[in-house]
Amino acid sequence: MSSVDVLVLGFANLVADGISMGFGDYLSSSTEKEMASKERDVTQWEVDNHGLSQITNLVKRYQELGMDPQDANTVVEIFSKYKNIMVDEKMMGQKGIMPPDQEEKPWKSGLVTFTSFLVFGCAPLLSFIILIPFTNNDTIKFIGACILSVLALTLLGLAKAKISGGSYTLSALMTVSNGVIAAAVAYAIGWSLRNLAGLEEP
Repeated sequence: MSSVDVLVLGFANLVADGISMGFGDYLSSSTEKEMASKERDVTQWEVDNHGLSQITNLVKRYQELGMDPQDANTVVEIFSKYKNIMVDEKMMGQKGIMPPDQEEKPWKSGLVTFTSFLVFGCAPLLSFIILIPFTNNDTIKFIGACILSVLALTLLGLAKAKISGGSYTLSALMTVSNGVIAAAVAYAIGWSLRNLAGLEEP
């Protein structure tokens, strides 16, 4: 396969995968937000129509977590004066559901995922573009693609550590290792299928 074929198929696949990933993230975020909104409506109804039992359940919940009975009653009594806080606390404490964030925009999550996928995913293809004026050797371009891929994965791991506050070295190693394993598995599957089908390189 020529470098041009690699670039054309690579970018086409990259954009298609990016759209799929971005749209999937959008659907996931929007569905999660819709479910949280519906659950909040249900919880709001429960608090409005069965306030006493909800207060009792919340007191028991805090006691199970180790809170003193008197303190639990005091806390819940304060919460009961503020219905919105009471509803949110019941959702998180008893149902394990975070209240819906009205400022969250699912389309933004999808766009960020799509953009990130394109930025980091194009790293291997850049090697073929950058090296075009210097060499026609596909092996050299492939090695360059591997190097750029490792650099991109390293940056991704460092960014992850920056956000999570974890170890930079460990995060980078884990991210690169994950990429190497995934690439090796993909190559092994492709090689196996090619030989199984009896295909030969041109």
